[in-house]
Amino acid sequence: MSLQSLYNSLSGLFAFSKGLDTISNNISNMNTPGFRGKDSFFENVMGEFGTRIEGTGIRTSEGQIEQTGNNTDLAINGEGLFVLRDPSTGKYFYTRAGQFQFDAQGYLVDTVSQYHVQGIDESGNLADISITTLRTLPAQATTMVGVTGNLSPQDTDFTINSLTVYDADGNTHTYSIKLTNNGSTTPGRWSVVLRDASGQAVANGEIRFSSDGSIKAGYNTMSVSLTLAGKTQAVTLDFGAAGSLSGATSYPGVGSNLVASPKDGHSVVGVASYSFDENGVLQLKYTDQETRQGARVALAAFPDESSLELLNGRLYDVGSGQQRQLGGAGEGVFGKIVGGSLEMSNVDLAQELADMIVIQRGYQANSRVMTVTNDMLQQLYDSTHG
Repeated sequence: MSLQSLYNSLSGLFAFSKGLDTISNNISNMNTPGFRGKDSFFENVMGEFGTRIEGTGIRTSEGQIEQTGNNTDLAINGEGLFVLRDPSTGKYFYTRAGQFQFDAQGYLVDTVSQYHVQGIDESGNLADISITTLRTLPAQATTMVGVTGNLSPQDTDFTINSLTVYDADGNTHTYSIKLTNNGSTTPGRWSVVLRDASGQAVANGEIRFSSDGSIKAGYNTMSVSLTLAGKTQAVTLDFGAAGSLSGATSYPGVGSNLVASPKDGHSVVGVASYSFDENGVLQLKYTDQETRQGARVALAAFPDESSLELLNGRLYDVGSGQQRQLGGAGEGVFGKIVGGSLEMSNVDLAQELADMIVIQRGYQANSRVMTVTNDMLQQLYDSTHG
């Protein structure tokens, strides 16, 4: 009597047990961000010699995207993997889990591995994403002051108080602008005197209005040279585009309400918030409401994602022969970035439970085959020794 059925069923028990290991790992990671479930592949062993697990494959379907409220958490809506670099070895890894944050040195890192998240430039080169040089904006001198509002031709004069001008070191200086109506000789003419905080006149000029109340060409700006912090600083008083009603105007029957404010210049300002847009570009907003753009998150794609090697539950390593394609979100095959969100596991609990039932039935059936084979062997033994 052949004992092959005994060995076949034993191989089935081992294979189904390993298959259950895969299912249990999938279920245990059903709440792990970016986790992709695996499937076990069974194969026949040389014709009639049982079965075994030939290998496992990664499910490449997308998990559900959920908001987290953390602006540096990122999810990919579509194809692609984030690129991470181990700063100690320079080796690259890949992940769908976008749990990122800026560390104390200003680098965007994976919160678990602390590997550096990679950005991509216009030439396709990878580089660490850092806000070290973007955490503050250096001081900037004021070069342009905008003046808006109405200047009534019925008034004899009008003074704009508390005009702030920034020097190159970010220090503030207060000025006032006095406008005097010279319309007794030529309607629409006003002399302009700029005074410092002590009342000293530091510059003077003239503006003119047309009969329709708009500012005239050639008389709509006034260039002044100021000495601030021991340096000469050129500042332009801008009363609006000629013929436009968006700057300074001169309407009768409307009171004078001119205001002046710097169009540029500031002291050293810090970043107030940052986020990533759908193209993966870092957007920074500063305390003075200025905005800047930072690096762009890099994405990678592979011909066969299912053959990537899973490391530590969330990182993937590249197998031999895989050609990496790099790019930015929204380009080519790559999906778009969803900021403030994470992609959850793609494990379907209902499917796992159904697979578990199949595994269990298979295991029971192979166990039953072993029992039957053992009974037959026992009967044979008894018949030959009776």
